[in-house]
Order: sequence, then structure tokens, then C-alpha cells
Amino acid sequence: MSAERPLDGVDNPVDVQDALGDLLPSIEQALAEACRFGEGCPARLADAIRYAVLAPGKRLRPALVLMAAEACGGSARQAMPGAVAVEMIHAYSLIHDDLPAMDDDDLRRGRPTVHIEFDEATAILAGDALQPLAIAHLCRHLSDPAVIAEAVRVLATAAGPEQLVGGQADDLAAEKEHPPESDSQQRPATLALLESIHRRKTGALFAASLDLGAILSGASEPERRTLAAYAADLGLAFQVVDDLLDYTADEAEIGKRVGKDAQRGKLTYPGLMGLDPARTRARELIASARGHLAVFGQAAWRLETLARYVLNRSR
Repeated sequence: MSAERPLDGVDNPVDVQDALGDLLPSIEQALAEACRFGEGCPARLADAIRYAVLAPGKRLRPALVLMAAEACGGSARQAMPGAVAVEMIHAYSLIHDDLPAMDDDDLRRGRPTVHIEFDEATAILAGDALQPLAIAHLCRHLSDPAVIAEAVRVLATAAGPEQLVGGQADDLAAEKEHPPESDSQQRPATLALLESIHRRKTGALFAASLDLGAILSGASEPERRTLAAYAADLGLAFQVVDDLLDYTADEAEIGKRVGKDAQRGKLTYPGLMGLDPARTRARELIASARGHLAVFGQAAWRLETLARYVLNRSR
């Protein structure tokens, strides 16, 4: 996806700030407060955790928590514990994904990855620490035992072996088992595998973010199901666009290495479908995602704006 060709044909692609608005400062403040540790935490470990969590980022997942709460009649204040927890899980996943044994990346969010800035062992420990920190944050900042239990269940399931971790395992295995230049007979099965990987590796945490916002705002089951449908389309579209950016983006703008997916033989939508069909797939997914929001009316304006941003983002 190039700057000259926005996916939805709009000349001025939506800026993420249009969707985040006044949410971003409160998210940053809450994350900073959550990354204050006592004397029992070794200083180098604490520094690595803060380096990962507080790195400049889009904050899409915590924003989704707050936006979902707003759409369901709640407030950002109610949902902030979920926003912090989900960003901690996201930060852990990035730390581990970047390790030499995984994707072996040296650049993330425009600066050295955690294992490069510190060392590999410290990076592993920082990722390990962020998982219980996320759960502890929910338990510490929520009061209703039933809400705590459901929020922990949703987040732990999304981060577990059938979702995020399982998607990463299949992604690594697919590099060896499914060459990107699959023949026409293999392609449908390979595309199905790719979608399964992305719905778990990326989509699961998008879904958990929206569900946490719904849970913490006291949403109804129909509202939770509708947000789950929106999340499924949004999360997959995000990854399709991510694949496109690896082919077309500028490294300085995106803040990470580009072209590595193709070099490593990773399954990607442009690699299997071509650039134009992948763009079409992203448009279809975002159109579907936006369609789910009609039941919320104006209360979902941030989610509507964010969907358009995901389609047109340049990083």
C-alpha cells in the first residue's frame, strides 16, 4: 500500500489521532503508572519492561478496549485496567516475536528491539514478567469478583496456546512447510492456513481488547457478540494491511524492517494473492467490520474511524 494509493480511494487517509482523540494521553499515563516497580524488581529488568511497554506506539489495542466500553455505554475510566493489561500482553508478544529464535528482528517502533538494546536473556525475562503483570493489574484494579474472573479468562485465553501463541507456532512452522510460491492447487489450503494464523496471532488480541471493554462496561451478550464480529474482521484486515506494508512501506516511516517476510519465506497475503487482490481483501474486511457497528449508532464513532484508519495506515 503506497501513499499514492489509499486502499479506500480517499486522498487524505485517516490519521490515527482522529480515532484516539483524548484517549491517548490517559492510556500513556496509565501505562507509565503500571510500570513502576518496587525494590524487589531488578533495575535492569524494570528498565527492559518499561522500554518495551512505553515505546512509542499506536496503542490500538488499549484504545479498542476504551472505545468498546464507550460504544456500550461505559467510560474510559471503567475500562482502563483492561487497556493496560492488554497492552502488557501485546508488549510481551512483541518482545518474544522479535527474538532470534522467532522472527529475529532488530528494529521495532523505530528503535532497537529489546534483546538488542539489553540482551536476549533480559528480553525473555521481560516478556515472561509482563504476562503475570497483566493479570495482576486486572485483579488489583477491578473490584467485582465475577468481572475479574471473566476479564482474566478472556485475556488469558487470547494469549494462550489455542490463540496468540498457537498462531505464532503455526506461523513459524509454515515458513518451512508452505513455500509462498504455492501452486494453484495448493493455494486455497495455504490461504486458509494463513487466515487461521492471523486470526489467532493478531486477531485474538483485537477480539480480547473489544471484549474486555464490553465486559468492564457491563455490556449485554448481544453487544459482546457484535463486537466480536467487528473484531474478527478488523483484526484480519489489520494483518492483511501489515503484509502489504512489508512490500510497499518505507522503513523509516514504519519503524521496522521491511521485506523480511518475503526473505524468510513467510506466508503473506500479497505473496499468495498478489498486491491488488490483497488490497481488495482488506477493503472487503473493513467494509464488513464497519457494517457490524450500525447497532451502536453514534456511540461507536471512534470504532468506525479506527476501522478506516486501519485500512489506510502507513505504519
